[in-house]
Amino acid sequence: MSESLREVFGEAAIAARVAELGQEVSAHFAGRDVVMVGVLKGALPFMSDLLRALDFCPELDFVRVASYGAGVAPGELRFLMDLETDIAGRHVLLVEDIVDTGRSLAYLLNMLEKRNPASLTVCSFLDKPYRREVAVTVDFVGFSAPPVFLVGYGMDIGERLRRLRGVYELIR
Repeated sequence: MSESLREVFGEAAIAARVAELGQEVSAHFAGRDVVMVGVLKGALPFMSDLLRALDFCPELDFVRVASYGAGVAPGELRFLMDLETDIAGRHVLLVEDIVDTGRSLAYLLNMLEKRNPASLTVCSFLDKPYRREVAVTVDFVGFSAPPVFLVGYGMDIGERLRRLRGVYELIR
């Protein structure tokens, strides 16, 4: 199958927006004990850049959930990797690459809320609110995403194209 890429968000625009998000998130969490939780694998580039844009140093941890791919039935979610950190009484910043239907995020929020954090805040690089199937709140959003299949900056197709520094529409 032939495919091509069309740039949607370039490297400079991403860098500028992540710097702004860093200021917004820093102001929100000023003086608080924060655990920054990245949702693997897609959020890794965004989380790394956001971390460098913060004016505080959060503790880092990761979770991993599969909502598609080998061994996952349509509509099913599989929890693949749990936190190592006790988040009870701590402020948690959950970092996502993209929020689409909201099902994965709702699942993660429910799981994390049961651990009694002081607060639970969501920061997503991209948001597709028009695709929501489950009501979820995204507190900090990098960009609103167009209704196309996106790759790059952590997002993949079959584990390919995550390394791209920009975000691209995959055209087949």
